[in-house]
Amino acid sequence: MSAATPAASSSGGVSPVNASAPDVTQNVSSIDRLVLEYLRSRGHKDAERALNESLESGSVDESAKTVSAEDLIKTLAVYAQKPSRPGDNVLKESANVLQELTAMGNPPSIQTLIASLGTVGAEDILSVDPTDKEEGFRELEAWVEGSLDMYKPEFRPILFPIFCHFHLDLVQRGFKEAALRFYATYSPSLAPMHHATLHHLSTLLLPSHVQNDDDAQRFKNEKYVIRMSRSGFSLLVGWLTEGVGGEATGAGDGFSGEKGKRGRAAIMRVVNNHLRFDVTSASATAVSPNAWEESTGLLSQLIPQTSTSVTPNPHTFNASKGELKLGPAPISEELRAETERVIREQSVLDRDPNAQYDLQFLRPPAVLGVISPTESDMLPYPQSFKTVDVQREVEKVRDARKRIRLEPSALSSIDMNSVQGGAARARGLPSICAYTLHDVGEGAPCCTFSPDLTLMAAGFSESYIRLWSLKNEKLKGLRNDFSLSSVKDSGSLSKIQQKEGNTTRKLVGHSGPVYSLSFDPLGGSAVPPRYLLSASADATTRLWSLDTMTNVIAFRGHQNPVWDVQWSPMGIYFATASRDRTARLWSTDRTSCLRIYAGHLSDVDCVRFHPNSLYLATGSSDWTARLWDVQRGACVRVFIGHQGSLSTLAISPDGRYLASAGEDLAINLWDLGSGRRIKKMTGHTASVYSLSFSAESSMLVSGGADWTVRCWDVRGAGGSGKSRESGVTESTITRTNDDENNETSDLLATFPTKRTPITNVHFTPRNLCLVAGNFLAPDSR
Repeated sequence: MSAATPAASSSGGVSPVNASAPDVTQNVSSIDRLVLEYLRSRGHKDAERALNESLESGSVDESAKTVSAEDLIKTLAVYAQKPSRPGDNVLKESANVLQELTAMGNPPSIQTLIASLGTVGAEDILSVDPTDKEEGFRELEAWVEGSLDMYKPEFRPILFPIFCHFHLDLVQRGFKEAALRFYATYSPSLAPMHHATLHHLSTLLLPSHVQNDDDAQRFKNEKYVIRMSRSGFSLLVGWLTEGVGGEATGAGDGFSGEKGKRGRAAIMRVVNNHLRFDVTSASATAVSPNAWEESTGLLSQLIPQTSTSVTPNPHTFNASKGELKLGPAPISEELRAETERVIREQSVLDRDPNAQYDLQFLRPPAVLGVISPTESDMLPYPQSFKTVDVQREVEKVRDARKRIRLEPSALSSIDMNSVQGGAARARGLPSICAYTLHDVGEGAPCCTFSPDLTLMAAGFSESYIRLWSLKNEKLKGLRNDFSLSSVKDSGSLSKIQQKEGNTTRKLVGHSGPVYSLSFDPLGGSAVPPRYLLSASADATTRLWSLDTMTNVIAFRGHQNPVWDVQWSPMGIYFATASRDRTARLWSTDRTSCLRIYAGHLSDVDCVRFHPNSLYLATGSSDWTARLWDVQRGACVRVFIGHQGSLSTLAISPDGRYLASAGEDLAINLWDLGSGRRIKKMTGHTASVYSLSFSAESSMLVSGGADWTVRCWDVRGAGGSGKSRESGVTESTITRTNDDENNETSDLLATFPTKRTPITNVHFTPRNLCLVAGNFLAPDSR
């Protein structure tokens, strides 16, 4: 033991441990040094070696301390300061380098060299830190939710674009795990309003995905418009710049901490580079809570450019297009006189003294403020009327006389559980007849009813159409052994029909799923239709003869699947909607289209004619609806306010309102004259598939994927609140585990089915409601 001690202290020792011990002990504390000397004096070489290794590793860790952002910037960045601004790096922003160097008198060659380097400084490296985005969004969300209730509706829309930019930026810079964590943490709060877009963003996982995705590039290249009041905008600016102005209690250090400052910088970059605020002079309380999302979004391409509108604004565009002619279509005096003559003759034969009052329905009173079109404004139609035209007009008068008057206002102040509740429901709610398709293998995307309610048609994913007779009559086609020369008139045509028939017929001709059907409306509710239109995934629209049960012609022009087709109210013309982002106008006497309506940024999913045939409404996957002048092919109204793709439209019989619905679970009611949204109706828990107005335009019925039919009060004020009781238990309505009731107060009643998504709802002229859908069998497990 004593011999080892002098050897360790000599300079010529050969032991590695002993040779390195002096170097280590110089960098350790006094306690560790005493322990090493004790182990060395006692000869515990293994313990001494282990402690030396531990001290060596500890010295490395101690030297790798985390430095602050300011120290890192000063270490890595080119640093220069002015006497007037001590401690501030005047070269921290690449955009200001040339200006600052010029002021400092540096040579031009140095200026050119530094300017060519681009934005690669230390501060730019810090800006990509994924934790900054998480912290910034957390603080922003806490501030929005902690603000006053009057400001929450206008502050909440800012969360969605900032979330999208943060997520896309993380993915584009290669922080896949951080992007997934950010999405999983903050997307649930935005999912109810932006489910479709968030689901699409979740599929972008690589930088190449962001570069090649159209939606991602729109967010990168376009400004997202946010509508906000002046006072709300001042609060937002105050919070962003000073970190004050309504932060929720317990939300953290806010922007006073180091992470908070970098989070503010991340939010400020998005606000400055990708957002544009439409500040209104109206106070926060003067605007409806749902109106803040109107005129919000990526609007630069959604709104057609006009010479008078520099910045995109739907209200400015709609106002620039002037007034619309929304009144009823005129009928010729000859047709009106003939219709009156027939009504008088039938009243004499029926000995009905009250029939003389039916003539008032032929001349409806003019609505104040609504302009009616003249005959010169109408689309070209045959000059002379036919017998079917007279029958149609006569039946309109009869339907108006025998119509069930629905009064939704009768339910406003009545307790549905009282004795008067039953009578109020009878006055305010329609009778609903539901048709359910069973054993549908791959599904039936569409169903429709004929105007006279004698036929029902359904299109199937197996590329065929099936007809049913609702009156249990035989549907007969033509024999296969007849000669065309034997057909001379309608009488000879009936002789070559099949002797035997069935109550259902199958029409085969398409080579893809059938997505939409429309019966010929020329006969109205007076006579059965003679033709049927069908739209398919094979990019064709086919015209079927219901006299012969055969395909007459295929209309080709779209390059992609045709999602929807609808006849003009007076026949002859029809419109189609396609995945090629266009709607088209056709006539039955030509194989090529007459007009192309182009302007939507995505699929045109649905089309509806105005009752007077002058205008065509389209709904698209770009979240907007448009109203087109049929003859000129110009867009005259843009409706922005949905937060998802539109799947269905309906125009009220009086021609004043447009209802739209889709994947965002909301039904928007628009005023066609001004283009402004009247109200937003919510209550569905899944996509809405179909809409229909009552004959008086006072009630709207909707059907959707949540297996329910819902009735809405068109003229009610709406707004949040518990819906009125309808006698249907809430437990039978609920299909999802929603934590909060999002039903607006204008929801009159909910009629649930067992497991049938409602693909079509149809109001008859006498206010009977028909609905149809295909039953979904429970999964067999």
